[in-house]
Amino acid sequence: MRFHQVRELVRWAADYHARLEAAYTGLATNSVAPRLRLALDYLADHERRMRRELESYLAEGSGHRRVLDAWFDEPDDFPHPPVLECLPEARDDEGVEALLATALTMHRTLQDLYRHRGERASGTEEREFFEALVQGEDAEVRRLVRDIQRLEAY
Repeated sequence: MRFHQVRELVRWAADYHARLEAAYTGLATNSVAPRLRLALDYLADHERRMRRELESYLAEGSGHRRVLDAWFDEPDDFPHPPVLECLPEARDDEGVEALLATALTMHRTLQDLYRHRGERASGTEEREFFEALVQGEDAEVRRLVRDIQRLEAY
């Protein structure tokens, strides 16, 4: 489909976070080292928070209705296909660092998507909306790295 509303993209991103949450939760149920399980549980909780935040934009009465109702022309479905297939099995020999690298790749995918839409926004309000999403992802990446590094230090 060539034409989309911003709300479709936000719903897709919220669903993306939900799929990541489910994947991390599923990996945490495998027989993995306690530290890796903690990291997976943390990542699942992180994705849950990200999903809820995006869903709050979609909620009735949110202040973003005009932006969410805006249409955009995108010849491809969305510029970045889901990369859930890249989520490796959680293996103790790879450790938390490999898991963090994968999580950062997932966040960069969303940042690139938001940046792409912001650059092609038809109006200031839409551009600012996507810039705020990029900045939010930047903050989440910093928090994620900090918290996972703390986990590794213990």
